[in-house]
Amino acid sequence: MQRLGPEPMTVIGAGSWGTALAIQLAREGHPTRLWGRDAAQIEAMRTARRNARYLPGAHFPETLQVAADLKAALAEARDALIAVPSHAFRATLESVKPLLGPQTRIAWATKGFEIATGMLPHQVAGEVLGDRPGAVLSGPTFAKEVGAGLPTAMTVASADERFAKELALSLSGPSFRAYTQSDIMGVEVGGAVKNVIAIGSGIADGMGFGANTRVALITRGLAEMMRLGVELGAARETFMGLAGLGDLVLTCTDDQSAIAASAWRSAGDTR
Repeated sequence: MQRLGPEPMTVIGAGSWGTALAIQLAREGHPTRLWGRDAAQIEAMRTARRNARYLPGAHFPETLQVAADLKAALAEARDALIAVPSHAFRATLESVKPLLGPQTRIAWATKGFEIATGMLPHQVAGEVLGDRPGAVLSGPTFAKEVGAGLPTAMTVASADERFAKELALSLSGPSFRAYTQSDIMGVEVGGAVKNVIAIGSGIADGMGFGANTRVALITRGLAEMMRLGVELGAARETFMGLAGLGDLVLTCTDDQSAIAASAWRSAGDTR
């Protein structure tokens, strides 16, 4: 598919990951708006042209603007990308729903099961938004490295093949490659379950159990992730890709991961 022109994009959620995705979209020439709920933080970002709280080393491209008003942030946006924690995902969707244009497509980089219902993000999105094109972004990515422009690959999954390809092209550039597929269930199960395994890996490292234990947890954890995913209707091969094995290895083996690092600290790791 031929690369599209620079269509307006909006990122909802001004944490480290939302900021990094907004920078990447703007870096590839898209007029991008980044919205956050903290007006004081947004004003500080507007002045400094960076997110000093969550991603201080990554400066904003000229095509990235920040907005404290959600309606203004979504105005004229072709696509809206939500990057908030799973516990805030439903409320965020409910907030944006009345502000979306009839052609606006929704993507999300949210990972995890909804606590109250056990639903995955695509199920929550379907319940709140109904029949609107949706896509999930997942895979082995640390926000700091994306913000710095280091080589990165990730997955964009959607039942709408055109949407997946267009979103992947919008994100992709010389140092960033997005791959597409249709198995939303597999991608989201991988993104949620890998955190549980990463906690175990971090605890094992903190207790000094060594590399043998970590690798055993990763490989047997991957097997359990596959079993759960297939039972829920996912394709087994999805878990051998970026959103499965890739994200699992990243989260379990690098101390940039908040999940693993917190487990290391809880177990007494001194690194």
